[in-house]
Order: sequence, then C-alpha cells, then structure tokens
Amino acid sequence: MDLGKPPAERPVAQAEGTPPAVPRAEGCLTVAIRIPVRIVVLVLVVPVRMAWDALVVGGRFLRDAVLRPVGRVLARVAWAVFVWPWVALWRYVLVPVGRALAWLGHVLVVVPAVWLYRTVLTPLGHAIVWVARGVWATLAGAARRIGAGIARVLGGIAVGLAWVYTRVLTPVGHAIAWLFKGLGLALAAVGVGVYTVVARLVRYLVVVPAMWLYEWVLAPVGRGIAWLTRGLVWFVRMIFTGIGAAIYWTLRILLVLPALAVWRWVLVPVGRVLAVIGREIGEALGHAWRVAGHISLAVGRFLGRLFRWIFVEPVRWVYQAVLTPVGHVIRDAVLRPAAEAARSVGRATRQALAAARESARQARADFRRMLFGAPREPERVPLAKSHREPQPGETRTLGSSTTALTKD
Repeated sequence: MDLGKPPAERPVAQAEGTPPAVPRAEGCLTVAIRIPVRIVVLVLVVPVRMAWDALVVGGRFLRDAVLRPVGRVLARVAWAVFVWPWVALWRYVLVPVGRALAWLGHVLVVVPAVWLYRTVLTPLGHAIVWVARGVWATLAGAARRIGAGIARVLGGIAVGLAWVYTRVLTPVGHAIAWLFKGLGLALAAVGVGVYTVVARLVRYLVVVPAMWLYEWVLAPVGRGIAWLTRGLVWFVRMIFTGIGAAIYWTLRILLVLPALAVWRWVLVPVGRVLAVIGREIGEALGHAWRVAGHISLAVGRFLGRLFRWIFVEPVRWVYQAVLTPVGHVIRDAVLRPAAEAARSVGRATRQALAAARESARQARADFRRMLFGAPREPERVPLAKSHREPQPGETRTLGSSTTALTKD
C-alpha cells in the first residue's frame, strides 16, 4: 500500500530527539492532476518495463551462454596465433642465439683483449711511464738552471730600475705636481668669478621676469580657464542626466512594467502549474516504473514456472525414470563386462610380452656363451686378519685392550 501513496504521505522514520516532519500542503490542482497522470503513465510504462526486463534477461543469458565462451575461445586463439609464436621465438630462438653470441663474444673479444692488456699494453705502459719520468726529470733540471740565470738577470734589471725611479723620476714628478697645483688654484679663482657673474645675469634676466609672468599673467588665465571648464562640464552633465532620466522612465513605462506584469500575472502562474504537472509526471513515472517492475517480476516468475512445468519437469522425469535405469542396465550388462574383458586381454598381452622378452634374453645369453664361452668366475681372496684386530679367544682385561686406538 505504500507504493500507491505520494511521497508526502509515506511514513518517514524519525530520529530520536528530532521534531516530526510537517506534511506538505497540496492544493486541489495537484490532487486533480495526480490520478489521471498516474493511470496514463502506468499504462505507457508497463510495456516498456516488461520489454526492458526481457532485454536484460536476454542480455544476461547471451553474455553468460554465448559471449563469455566465445570470448574465451577467441582469447585462446589470439594467444595461440599472435602471442605464442613470439614467446616461442624469444624463448627457443633469440635467447639461445643471444647466449651463444655472448659466449662467442667473450671467447673471441674479451679473452684476447684481457690477454693483450695484461701481456702487451701493461708492460708497454710501464716502459713509457719510466721513459717519461726520466725525460721529465732531465727537462726539470735544465729548466731550473735556466730559471736561475734569468732570475739573476731580472734582479739586476730591477735594481737599475729602482735607482732610476728613486733618483730621476721622483724629483721630476714632484716638480710637475707643484706646477699643476698652482695652475689649478689660478683656474679655480677665475671659474668662481665667472660663475658669480653668470648667476647674477641669469637671475635678473630670466628668473625674475619668469616669476612675474607666472604670478600676474599665467595663473589668472589658468584659473579662468578651469572655472569655464567646470561650468561647461556641469552643463553637459545636466543635459545628459535629463536625457538619461527621460530614457529611463520611457523604457520603464513601455518595457519594464509590461514585462513585470506579464511575468507576475502570466508566466509565474503558468510556471507553477507546469512545475506541478512536471513534478507529478516525474513522481508518476517513478511510481509506475516500480509497479511495472513488480508486474514484470510476477509475469517473469509465471513464465518461468510455466516453462518448468512444460519442459523441465518432463525432461527430468524422463531422465530419472527412463534414461537412468537404461544407463544402469547398459553399464552393468555391457560396459563393465567389456572393460573387464579389455583388462584381461591387456593383462594376458603384458604377460606374453614379458615371456617373450625373457626368452629373447635367454637366447642372447646362450648365443654369447656358445661364441665366447662361459665367463670366468672371479677368485675369492681370503681376508687377512690384522694384528690390531682382537682374536676370538682373547678376553678383555684391565691390563690389555682390544680396540685399535688404545692397543699397542
């Protein structure tokens, strides 16, 4: 009975300590639309749900009975056709060939190279190092002697240059510095005077007239231009403000108010009605889909039981009442005696083959004995008793020992 109730009327489990849910208020329009819509949707949805369930069952049977076995067979065939040849090529061709090539490379390249390095290149390198050390020692001694001679020559030149710097260049440099110092003082005095004259001329000929022109001409003219600009901007702004207000009220009266009235008095009620209809159609679809599922389940169970009564039960009865006794009779009367006879024939055949093999072995031994004679029996050598082994008649006392480790 809960399936026939709307979602608002179904009981909802309330958690402990929470207030009960307030039922949703429904209007007469909702109640008037719900029943016809659910009847129509149920009539339309039941065939769709039954067809869907039939497709689902058929798809599952097709997947389990056809597609999975075919897929496994195709996977094995693909493995045998595409993968196994490459695996076999790698395992039985490339790996052995690679190992053989590695062994040949080791024998033909690595071993000769190691022998050449140890036997030829190492002694030759040691000889070259010894010769290079001798040559380097010789060159180093010659270079040290040449460097000592050059150092003595450079020391003499440095002493001479120091004397020239101290006795000649230093007095000449002091004289030139004193001369340039006096010349610089004179030029500084002349520059200060010229700078003072130029600064006075620039102040009275340029700066003072420019300041007077800025204070009494340019500043008043700029203030007047700024006042005129502000007035013009205010006038233009007032013009555009009036035009904007006129356009705003015109558009509001001609467009916004009619659109608002249409939205408020036409579209909103129609939208609410359509929302109620859509919600009811959605709930009806869900309810009809669930009811159709129960109907489809009942029909499927009825068809399954009908198929079982018509096909499965007769086949099972035939199997249990007819085929099983016939099979037991065939097994006891035909198959078991035939198997026992086959085992007896096999046992007799194995015994005959064993006797034939034994006869052939005896014939070969007789023929070999006839050609080469009987084999000579090996002579038995008597075992000599060691003097360390105790005699049978000897007894063990405190003063004697019969073991090989403590016996004298």
